[in-house]
Amino acid sequence: FLGTDESAIIAIIAHRSIAQRQQIKMVYKRDFGKDLDEDLKSELSGQFEKVVTGLLKTAPVYDAYELRNAIKVSHGAEKELLPEHQAARSHTTRSHTTRSDHYGKVLEEDICGDTSGMFKRVLVSLLTAGRDECTTVDEALAKKDAKEMYDAGEARWGTDEDKFLTILCIRNRSHLLRVFQEYLRIAGRDIEDSIKREMSGNLEEIFLAIVRCVKSKPAFFAERLHKSMKGLGTTDSILIRVMVSRCEIDMLDIKTEFLKMYGKTLHSFIKGDTSGHYGKILLELCGPEK
Repeated sequence: FLGTDESAIIAIIAHRSIAQRQQIKMVYKRDFGKDLDEDLKSELSGQFEKVVTGLLKTAPVYDAYELRNAIKVSHGAEKELLPEHQAARSHTTRSHTTRSDHYGKVLEEDICGDTSGMFKRVLVSLLTAGRDECTTVDEALAKKDAKEMYDAGEARWGTDEDKFLTILCIRNRSHLLRVFQEYLRIAGRDIEDSIKREMSGNLEEIFLAIVRCVKSKPAFFAERLHKSMKGLGTTDSILIRVMVSRCEIDMLDIKTEFLKMYGKTLHSFIKGDTSGHYGKILLELCGPEK
């Protein structure tokens, strides 16, 4: 039994893959007849406990857990997970999360019960439609898409949000990057600037998240991490979620983008904003400062 030797817990949990941690859980249960998650949860506390128990979950279960928590609250940083998750995860990842019955209800039902209007429609579209995953760019269609989005927003009084939904939620990444180039040529401003001018609230957030993830997921998550630590206090829920969910996917790329965007290393930001075993395990997930 690990007890409360936090350094040993960090040394093991932070330096194993998701698959290896699942094997550790299985062997622990076989040898001791108890759940490792529950034992650690009873021995640890605070943000450190959230990181450790988060790392012990598979990716779909962790996503389902975080989404369930986000849906249960009505405002604040947790609510931002809905745009973050649906915009940043691949269709395959969203499908695995949706099929997880860990919390009893289907994700789509929870989203429909908790959101409304166009924001709900965008979330459901991302969840169910299945973005084109190929890399084909149809030049004529890209120009048409860019013109239709311009006509639906900047060129008219009010905004036809359906056009943005259809194009941003369905087209493949390579095609959308070409659409954004063409949009800049037509409108004279970046698509992000137009979204900020034409929309507000949750709808603005979800469309911006989609655009930024299409452009660069590492840059999107670098921005999320910076936002969680800048100024007074730390939004631990965002910090923990990004570090746990991205540590085995693109943390090196996120660190590179963070340094490029903010002139400081992610490692130095985490070190300056966290402390104790909580800070130590995040720094291990972050990796060396260089």
